[in-house]
Amino acid sequence: MDQAEQLRIIKASQQIRPLARVITVTSGKGGVGKSNTAINLAIQFRKMGKRVIILDADFGLANIEIMFGAVPKHNLCDLIYQGKNIKEIITWGPMDVGFISGGSGIAGMSNLSRDYLNYIIKNLVELDAITDIVIVDTGAGISDAVLEFLVASGEIILVTTPEPTSITDSYSLLKALQRHPRYRSEDTKVKMLANRVEKEAEGVTLFNKLNAVVTRYLKIPMTYLGYVPQDNQLTKAVMQQMPVSMQSPNAKSSQAYERVAVRLLDLGGGAPQKSRGMAGFFSHIISGRK
Repeated sequence: MDQAEQLRIIKASQQIRPLARVITVTSGKGGVGKSNTAINLAIQFRKMGKRVIILDADFGLANIEIMFGAVPKHNLCDLIYQGKNIKEIITWGPMDVGFISGGSGIAGMSNLSRDYLNYIIKNLVELDAITDIVIVDTGAGISDAVLEFLVASGEIILVTTPEPTSITDSYSLLKALQRHPRYRSEDTKVKMLANRVEKEAEGVTLFNKLNAVVTRYLKIPMTYLGYVPQDNQLTKAVMQQMPVSMQSPNAKSSQAYERVAVRLLDLGGGAPQKSRGMAGFFSHIISGRK
């Protein structure tokens, strides 16, 4: 399937329904709270009346489904190879947050026939009718798959902690992104979330430290999204396989996730975020693999 054909499918879908907003959550290293961020933002968006689906693109790990407390019956591979439709591969979790397990399906897309790709894109178009926001939870670190997701999404939340290794790895991830042949600064918004800090001042300091070197050496525009504090209630919720935003809505971390969600939805004003929709998101990945 050539790009013109993909664009015709996507354009037709835009005439029928608005596009879902795709937000990709990533990190330079594992263990910094990336998946917690994805699922708690999803819960906060649901509380604000938004329909949300999480795409777990962290191949080989099952962090999202563990936190959901549910094992999905199907994944993206079943859509690609088993003829399932998009609704059949969605697992519904707490507060009707949808969840799609990526499996290893995306890695094999470049080898599919035109008919297969048409089928996939047409199904992904249907997500725009099912949901308002798709949160993509990538793997941690610098891999080709992670970079493809970052370039395709256009809206990135970079989760970083005050640990020196987290800061260094966040910079390395952005450096790899900046060198990607399809990276365009005007099409990619990077928003840093400071996680596991004691207070907002520490989060701002963390952002300023990373942003200084990113601005000087990489020329990547980056904004400060907010912070999530250290919180024992969050640790307890993880152990009980529940999002802290549901189990302890008054916890410090829950309130922080709410502030971040409000900021992302621009409820305080500002220009609305441009959406590509899921078909556009995956078409971008597929075109890059051809």
